[in-house]
Amino acid sequence: MTPEESYGEQLLARSLAGVEPSLSPVTYQTVIGSQTAQFGEWPDWAPAGVVDAFTEAGVRRPWTHQVAAAQEAHAGRHVVVATGTASGKSLAYQLPILSELTADNHATALYLSPTKALGADQIRSLVSLLAGRREFSHIAPCAYDGDTEPEIRQWAREHSRWIFTNPDMLHLGILSSPARWRHFFRHLRYIVIDECHHYRGVFGSHTALVVQRALRVARAGGADPTVIAASATAGEPGLALERLIGRPCTAITADGSPHGERTVALWEPGFTPGVTGEQGAPVRRAAGTEAARIMADLVIEGARTLCFVRSRVGAEVAARSTRQILAAVDPDLVDRVAAYRAGYLADDRRRLEAALSDGELLGVATTNALELGVDIAGLDAVIVAGYPGTVASFWQQAGRAGRRGAGSLVVMIARDDPLDTYLVHHPEALLSRPVEVSVTDPTNPYVLGPHLLCAAAELPLTEADVEAFDAQALVDDLTTQGLLRRRLAGWYVAAGLDPHGDIDIRGGIGGQVMIVDATTSQLLGTVDTGRAMSTVHAGAVHLHQGRSYVVDELDLDNGLALTHPEDPDWTTSARQSTAMDITATTDERRHAALTVALVDVDVTHQVIGYMRTLLSGEVLDVVELDMPAQTLSTRSVMYTITPEALEAVGVSVSRFPGALHAAEHAAIGLLPLIATCDRWDIGGLSTNLHPDTGLPTVFVYDGYPGGAGFAARGFSAFETWIRATRDAVTDCRCETGCPSCVQSPKCGNGNEPLDKAGAIAVLDLILREVHG
Repeated sequence: MTPEESYGEQLLARSLAGVEPSLSPVTYQTVIGSQTAQFGEWPDWAPAGVVDAFTEAGVRRPWTHQVAAAQEAHAGRHVVVATGTASGKSLAYQLPILSELTADNHATALYLSPTKALGADQIRSLVSLLAGRREFSHIAPCAYDGDTEPEIRQWAREHSRWIFTNPDMLHLGILSSPARWRHFFRHLRYIVIDECHHYRGVFGSHTALVVQRALRVARAGGADPTVIAASATAGEPGLALERLIGRPCTAITADGSPHGERTVALWEPGFTPGVTGEQGAPVRRAAGTEAARIMADLVIEGARTLCFVRSRVGAEVAARSTRQILAAVDPDLVDRVAAYRAGYLADDRRRLEAALSDGELLGVATTNALELGVDIAGLDAVIVAGYPGTVASFWQQAGRAGRRGAGSLVVMIARDDPLDTYLVHHPEALLSRPVEVSVTDPTNPYVLGPHLLCAAAELPLTEADVEAFDAQALVDDLTTQGLLRRRLAGWYVAAGLDPHGDIDIRGGIGGQVMIVDATTSQLLGTVDTGRAMSTVHAGAVHLHQGRSYVVDELDLDNGLALTHPEDPDWTTSARQSTAMDITATTDERRHAALTVALVDVDVTHQVIGYMRTLLSGEVLDVVELDMPAQTLSTRSVMYTITPEALEAVGVSVSRFPGALHAAEHAAIGLLPLIATCDRWDIGGLSTNLHPDTGLPTVFVYDGYPGGAGFAARGFSAFETWIRATRDAVTDCRCETGCPSCVQSPKCGNGNEPLDKAGAIAVLDLILREVHG
C-alpha cells in the first residue's frame, strides 16, 4: 500500500494479499472521483417551523436538486428527482408536503415504497424530524402495511394525515374499501412514489394501474394530488414516471450532493482445479464463495460491508460461509455477520434492521431487499455477487457504500453466467452505459383487465375512464363475460365478485405456499405457487437464516411445504419439460435465411424431476417427480433459420439441437443487458423443427401472463442483443461450453445437448443475415 491509495484501494489490496498479479481475479479497476456539495436556498414559501426542523436536524442549507424538485412540487407539477444514493431525496418531498400539511389542517399525503424496509426507514426519519415540535403534532404519520396491527390500521384511517404504505397495501387494503378512506382521498395533496425505477416489468405495470386508480378516486372526490417520485438511478426518469401515472412530469437529474471517492473493481473467479460439472465443463469458483471470503476479509479489517447476492438461498449460504471463515480466524466476529432477505417474518426483519442501524452487525449478506430500504450510514464496502440484472440496480447497490462522504470499495463478482462474463471483460458496458429505461406495459390485457374490475368496484367506470385507460375493447369483453354490468352511470362490477383479492401485483402465480418446519410447526416463510413447484418440491433443499431444511412434501391443495432440518452436502435444481404453441404474430422482419418475429405463445411446462449437485459443482444424481403441467400465455421473440443456411456455415443436421440450444441459453443470459429484466423473468425453447414454423427455431419468452415487455425489447434491439451474445460466448476461455457462456442454471434438460462452437456459428450467421 502507498499513501496515494484511496481507502477503497487499500481494502481491495488486503483482499488480494498473497495473490500473484498474473493470477489476479480482478479484470478491471477504477476510482470514481469525489464531488463537492452544491447548495441552494430555502424557498420563500416554506414555513419557518419547517425550515427550523430541518436546520435542527443538521440540514443548514439544502442541495440544489432538493430545492429544484421541491419548487416543482409546490407549484403543482408532477416531478421525479433522480439523483445518487444518499443524495437527500427525502427532503425534496418532505419540504413541500410538510409545508402544505402545516398550512392546511385537512390536507393529507400518501407515501409509497416498493419494500416494507424502505417505508419503515422513511417513517422513522420523519418521526425523528418532527419530534418535539408541537406545530407538527396533528400530522401523525403512520405506517399502513401488512405488518401493521388491526387497531393501528383503524387509528391511521381516522387520525393520520400522512400514510406510509406500499403498492400492495394501497391496492388490497385501501382502494378495496374507498368509502372508509373518503376523507383522506378528498384532501389528498401529494403522493410520493419512492425508488420509482424499481417499478418495472409486471410489478411496474400493476403498480402503474394501482397509482392511476388512486389518482382517479382522489380526483372523483375533488382533490388533484401532485406526484413526487424519487429514484437513485433511472433511465429517462421523466418518461418512467409518466408511464406510471399517465400524466406529464418534470425530471430533476442534476445532483448537487457530495460523495466520496469510490473504488470499483470487477472480479472474475477462476476455475476450480480438478472439478467438472455437467458434460465435463470446467467449474468456476462460485460468486457466493468468493463473496464470503472477501466479506470475511473486510469484516476482519473492521469495514462495514453489505454483500448483495441474487437469491434468498444465496444470501443464507454467503452469510453461513462467512461465519465459518471467521470462526477459524476470530470467533468474536461470528455473531456480527447475518443474512437478510425477503420472506423473513416481520419480527426477524425488524431485529436485523435495528442491528444494521446501530452497527452491531459488521457484515450482512442480503438479497435486493436491502438494495432499497434501511438508511445505513457509514458503510465502507459493498460486494455485488453476480450482476443484479440492470445497470440501475448495480448503481443502486454500489451507492450503499460511502454514505458519509468517505472513500469506499465496490466489488462486483461475476457469476458463472454469460452476462456476467461479458460485463467483467467489457467494463464500459456496465460503468459507462446509460441506465436502462424501465420496461412496463400497463396495457397488457392480463394486467389491465383485472384492474378495470377493481376500478369499477371503487367507482363506476365512465366513458371518460374507459378512454383514459384505452380499454374499450377490453371493457366490452368483460361486459360480455358478465364481469361488468352496464348502467346509466357507467360500468359496475358484477355482484359477488372480489376483484381486489384476485390480483397479486408482484406477479406471483396462483397464491402462496407456506413453508413449515414439520418438527416444530414453525413458519419459515412463503413462496408463490408457481415457483413452489420448482423450489420447494419434495426433496428440495431450503435455506432459512443459515439453517438447511429438506422438503418432505409439497401440498399444493392446502398451500403447504413441509420440511425437516437437515444439512446435506448437496443442493437441488429442478428439471422441467417445455412445449410451445404460436397463437399470433405481432411483428416480423425477414432477412433471407433468417426471420425474426414477435409472437404470442402458449408455453406448457412441467417439473419432471430435480438434480442433486454436490457443493463442489459435481452432479450427484437426478430424481424423477410427478408434478402437474402449467400453461402460460405470453409473448416471445422468435427467430428461425433455414437448414440450408446452417449447413452452409458448418453446422450439420446432427448438430442443430446442440447449436441452437447453446445459442438460446446464451441469448437468455444476455437479454438483461438491453431490457430491465432478470434471466429468471424469461424463458426459452429451441428446436431443430418446430411444428408451427417448419424450421429450426429459437424462442425467448416473458415468464408472465400476457408478457412483460422484455421479449418486445429483445425484438426491437435484436442486433445489439445478438452481437453481445456472440461476444460473450467467444470471450469465454472454456473450450466446449460452461456456465459462463452457454450452460444455464435453470435448464430443464440438464444442459443437454450443447454445442458451443455451433452456437458461435449460429450467432455469426444471424449477424451476417441481419446486415444482408
